[in-house]
Amino acid sequence: MAVIQGWIDRHAGHRGGAVYLEDARGTGTLTYAGLRNATRAWAHSLDRAGVPPGARIAVALADPLGYAAALVGLLGAGRVVVPLDAGAPTAELARVLAVARPAAAVCDSRHGLPPGLAGLTVLTPPDGPTGAGSAGAGSASPGSASPGPVAAPAAAALAAVPTTGGGIFLCTSGTTGTPKGILLGEGQLSHVAAGVAGHHRLGPADRGYCSLPLFHVNAEVVGLLATLSAGACLVVDRRFSRRGFWPLVGERRITWINAVPAIISILALDPPAARTPQSFQGVRFVRSASAPLPPSVLGRFEDAFGVPVVETYGMTEAASMITANPLDGPRKAGSAGLPVGVELRITRQSGQRPVTCRPFEVGRVQIRGAGVITEYAQGGPAGAFDREGWLDTGDIGHLDSDGYLFLAGRSDDVINRGGEKIYPREIEDVLLAQPGVRSAAVVAARDPVLGERPVAYIVPAGPCRGLGLADALREACDSALPRHKRPSAFCLVEELPLGPTGKVTRGRLREMAFGG
Repeated sequence: MAVIQGWIDRHAGHRGGAVYLEDARGTGTLTYAGLRNATRAWAHSLDRAGVPPGARIAVALADPLGYAAALVGLLGAGRVVVPLDAGAPTAELARVLAVARPAAAVCDSRHGLPPGLAGLTVLTPPDGPTGAGSAGAGSASPGSASPGPVAAPAAAALAAVPTTGGGIFLCTSGTTGTPKGILLGEGQLSHVAAGVAGHHRLGPADRGYCSLPLFHVNAEVVGLLATLSAGACLVVDRRFSRRGFWPLVGERRITWINAVPAIISILALDPPAARTPQSFQGVRFVRSASAPLPPSVLGRFEDAFGVPVVETYGMTEAASMITANPLDGPRKAGSAGLPVGVELRITRQSGQRPVTCRPFEVGRVQIRGAGVITEYAQGGPAGAFDREGWLDTGDIGHLDSDGYLFLAGRSDDVINRGGEKIYPREIEDVLLAQPGVRSAAVVAARDPVLGERPVAYIVPAGPCRGLGLADALREACDSALPRHKRPSAFCLVEELPLGPTGKVTRGRLREMAFGG
């Protein structure tokens, strides 16, 4: 089902000169006609190298424009992309490669091979970093300046090549540290990407901004593929930087921003002098994903800019988006919105079988649909899928009477204080509503009597520091929370540990709390 190649051909045929990708920090661009040429070049080179359709190709490029062009070009050529973080430690790359087992890798030969890719057949992007040229691929060794002839991959590397077409293979460890291989086929990717484009009302006039890492599913599906589906333009950035952000948005005529709560929080705290109405007056909305967005942060941002924030919820196993708040309908602060192109239910266990929860009753979030995997390619928690095809997401939440999803947290993050279940988010929302707090996270610490107790880690905002802030937060929790939910300690830190997408790494905080 060559849907992605069909999108490329359609837009290249009708508007070949229109820009699909644009470098946020430079002048590089890739048109739809250039993307079609690159896709054909990739297909020709891979066929010549003996890397058939369905084979897995690792991508590790530092340049975001080149990375994005290679990823979409390889998908259009019917291959399975294994996106890698080119800057990851050797051990992390080795862990991912052991699960994905790619047949070849795409690297920039001018900078040599990233650690961990030695031994793979290496391909370089056709004619330049965007892969927009006519042809060319080669094998390279560390430090080589020019590609040589393509070597055929070892037969063992192709043993697991499926008969299906292109896709994306992602490796995630979740909270357990056990590697999980997730293969998203082209049907899943195109289904969700088209759903995102439809929900966000993306069209050829739209110009999105994405600084999220291209080796994560959000940037790949919501950024690259939804933009491709709509025939729009995406401005890709190496990383988010607060300095000069709003002038960049104005200069690049951005109409929507793909962000995470950490970015929105930073922008909400920007002084008025750092922004002008001209820089964001063309922005239709800011999309929030990856982690729950505290209502207080959403309110501060919308009050400062008058730009709506659309909170969403997704996961790799569902090819990114599962729910989203409507653009025009009611957007409920603290809610991840309504299901989009997927079935969703909240269940609780009753004996040996799950029972669907009533509105406002907290339970486990389960999903199924055309964009959801039906099995893990490798690893995965036992019992994740039931006989009816429902996937247990591992998230806890409830639906309100209108069907909006409210998340309470991960099942692994629930704090068990003497049999009382405490969800970190309800404490974090209280903390983040205080003016002296920039960010906060609550995790479990050991308790000799009760088993666990909640501990809060706080990043202060501005000059409000020291015991005065801790006392103020304790008073706020005393007035807003029942006794058993109040944190036993308030730890002021300079930063919270964050993953590549801006999500708090709670495992590291738990290690600090349990070690304290």
